[in-house]
Amino acid sequence: MTRITIASAAYPLDWLDDWAGYEAKTRAWVESGARSSADLLVFPEYGAMELASLGGAEVAADLERSVAEVARHHDAMERLFEGLAIEFGLYILAPSGPVVEGMARRNRAALFGPSGRIGHQDKAIMTRFEREEWFIDAGGEGLRLFDTGLGRIAVLICYDSEFPLLARAVCEAGATLLLVPSCTDTLAGYHRVRIGAQARALENQCVAVQSVIVGQAHWCPAVDENHGAAAVYAPPDAGWCATGVLAEGDYDVPGWVTATVDMDAVAQARTDGEVLTFRHWPEQPMQAAQVRLVSENPRKA
Repeated sequence: MTRITIASAAYPLDWLDDWAGYEAKTRAWVESGARSSADLLVFPEYGAMELASLGGAEVAADLERSVAEVARHHDAMERLFEGLAIEFGLYILAPSGPVVEGMARRNRAALFGPSGRIGHQDKAIMTRFEREEWFIDAGGEGLRLFDTGLGRIAVLICYDSEFPLLARAVCEAGATLLLVPSCTDTLAGYHRVRIGAQARALENQCVAVQSVIVGQAHWCPAVDENHGAAAVYAPPDAGWCATGVLAEGDYDVPGWVTATVDMDAVAQARTDGEVLTFRHWPEQPMQAAQVRLVSENPRKA
């Protein structure tokens, strides 16, 4: 498949009275994305945290207990998204959320396709809040590269997009599409991830997709304040738009943002672009190893 339509979510967290309410909301969002003729739906980081409400107000308001509550529903959530991906015949990156494995708690996003579950990616590098207050652990299995009918896809969860070597590793392995599900509570945080996603698209001459959580969820302190805009980015190069922003939603406005992209343009940019940042990456170490200090006022002999 060369031309694909990608839908990126600006997703609000809702209080849920029961599992049926979550099923109904999820189906409505997938149906809406499918109506846009999307081949791929991208949900945001920690979108699964709204499942904490199923444990009641006291559980949802507690950082420790909210993790356990969301993890308790993890398998059911995966079955729901798997069934919808099969039913609608599309690919879905489900909302990420905490899972508990032994003593470890990880932030996991799973990818589904028309044939079912493909695999998952755990967040690789944790933010200060995750490390120091929430005690979510970094992924222990490295990065995954998903070989799909849409091409080779990698997932860089939020903060991961701010580290160039992660994207470089998966792109050298063949990734042409980077999915960046995010959850940011400030304008500055949103722009850090946005700039990271755009920079990774520039460096690797590929497509990057940022999904976001929007709105307030004061009943759950882990995700109480959320800001951002969903978008699809590409390198500002021949065959792409001049800004590199293929599609972008309004700030803090819920809904899908869609873009149709020709994935052959990735290979074209990497082989015959106006610049060749992907090919020229290996030239950096030699130059970086030759740093020389030049003083404005050198000592006189």
